[in-house]
Amino acid sequence: MSARTWAPDLLGDGYAQHTIELGTDPDGEGEIAAVLVRRTVRDDERPTGAVLYVHGFSDYFFQVELADFFAERGMAFFGLDLRKCGRSRRPGQTAHYASDLVQYDEELEASIAAIAESHPGLPVTVVAHSTGGLITPLWLDRRRRERRTEPVAALVLNSPWFDLQGKPVMRGPVTWGLRGASRVRPFRPLDLPDSVYGSTLHTSGTGEWEFDVDLKPVTTFPITVGWLNAVRRGHARLHRGLDVGVPSLVLRSDKTHWSRRYTDASDRADTVLDVRQIARWAGCLGGETTVVPITDARHDVFLSLKEPREAAYGVVDEWLSRHAATGYAAP
Repeated sequence: MSARTWAPDLLGDGYAQHTIELGTDPDGEGEIAAVLVRRTVRDDERPTGAVLYVHGFSDYFFQVELADFFAERGMAFFGLDLRKCGRSRRPGQTAHYASDLVQYDEELEASIAAIAESHPGLPVTVVAHSTGGLITPLWLDRRRRERRTEPVAALVLNSPWFDLQGKPVMRGPVTWGLRGASRVRPFRPLDLPDSVYGSTLHTSGTGEWEFDVDLKPVTTFPITVGWLNAVRRGHARLHRGLDVGVPSLVLRSDKTHWSRRYTDASDRADTVLDVRQIARWAGCLGGETTVVPITDARHDVFLSLKEPREAAYGVVDEWLSRHAATGYAAP
């Protein structure tokens, strides 16, 4: 019998959550935890592989369509809310704050252990979005350097954050300034314009998706100096070259559209990241890497309009069906 405790999840029937206690926050914000959510495996399902999903900034796991997609293909599905994110954030804690991306290794390893406990011997495909798409390759590279890859067998990145968008000054003087500022006022929020992205997703705007806006605000959480400095250090490490140790699929939109106001173009482009940067740095993952632009996709390609969303799922179907070691079973 499993020693882990699984409780009902906010997604309702068919989902349960396990709290991963992480002890005292190294950044001084009390006791911290992460929350792992699992889609319940039905009696008629016989998983041959598993998925660990990792969200991005100002986000949490709520994508039941994604979970069902993988379950229909023989994959047990788990979604992780990282420390201070979504379900994991506790009162008084700064949303999504971590001063070093290596801190996330703890809950990622704990999640892999929980999956192995629930499904011994099954290979795991890591699926990650945006900032999660930076965090997870860095983690897998560290595992590979320690000569550990199993049970992870593949990596699927959905619009990974591989560089800082915006003008070149952001990647030069502004980045250098973050280093000093993060030592003095790490929790200081940056004054950045609101994004139209959230309103393209949520039903309160023009979108079709229901999610908890306390956990994923339509206008996004503030970005802090210390957290962005950690991200920029992660970018620098990526740019020097990684070896994640497994085959990688990188999905992105075919275009970026910058606008502070909603237009029809906001629904058919990445309004958060510069997709040219994703294309430029994808080769830094090491090993076999496949990059596929999805026409008219949003920043989260799996939350795009129906046609690009289906195209993205089709790419995943084709790619994973060629990688037998993942345990993927095409329907």
